[in-house]
Amino acid sequence: MAVKNTGEHYRCNVCGNEVTVTTAGWGTLVCCGEDMELIE
Repeated sequence: MAVKNTGEHYRCNVCGNEVTVTTAGWGTLVCCGEDMELIE
């Protein structure tokens, strides 16, 4: 999933790592070899 907005929160479904977007771009967040899931 592409990062589009600052303030979005993402979680890794493998290790549970969570991140908050501080600078938006068009890349994807990857952790443990898998795309991170957007937390609504």
